[in-house]
Amino acid sequence: MEERDREKIYSKRVRAGKRTYFFDVKATRTNDYYLTITESRRHPQGEGFVYEKHKMFLYKEDFDKFVEALKETVDHVKTELMPEVDFAQFVQRERDEQDDFASELKWE
Repeated sequence: MEERDREKIYSKRVRAGKRTYFFDVKATRTNDYYLTITESRRHPQGEGFVYEKHKMFLYKEDFDKFVEALKETVDHVKTELMPEVDFAQFVQRERDEQDDFASELKWE
């Protein structure tokens, strides 16, 4: 198996407007696993686009601490800073956008 194929184990993409987030599980040469989180932002340039990427590495010993801190932070924003916002509306909007995209792919 080639090194490049062995390295990426799992990948999840999250589209968010002009941003896309990639959550990739990768393996070291000794089959230890870690997570890379990449934010990719699309910017127009000339007649095309360029992509600006920011990458973060998260190691197994930090998974639980990271998830806990992220959840606490998001909960704080939702309950303390923006309790009047219905965050479910964003989930529905995303579903609608996915349905619109899927309908564009259908053959006539």
